[in-house]
Amino acid sequence: MAEVKKDTIIGDILDLDPTTAPYFLAMGMHCLGCPSSRGETLEQACDVHGVDVDDLLGKLNEHVAGI
Repeated sequence: MAEVKKDTIIGDILDLDPTTAPYFLAMGMHCLGCPSSRGETLEQACDVHGVDVDDLLGKLNEHVAGI
């Protein structure tokens, strides 16, 4: 995965780079091992947790670009 998008599955992001976990924990997503949270898209998770998806998307893409 070269770029994280709004429809990228959380589990795929974590599998690509486990060090992205703090971004999800910071938004209140504390059950990252739960199948339902790993199966959500980034946009779905942001909607549920009241987080601006574009802001998080930028941070995640900047982070994974540094891998």
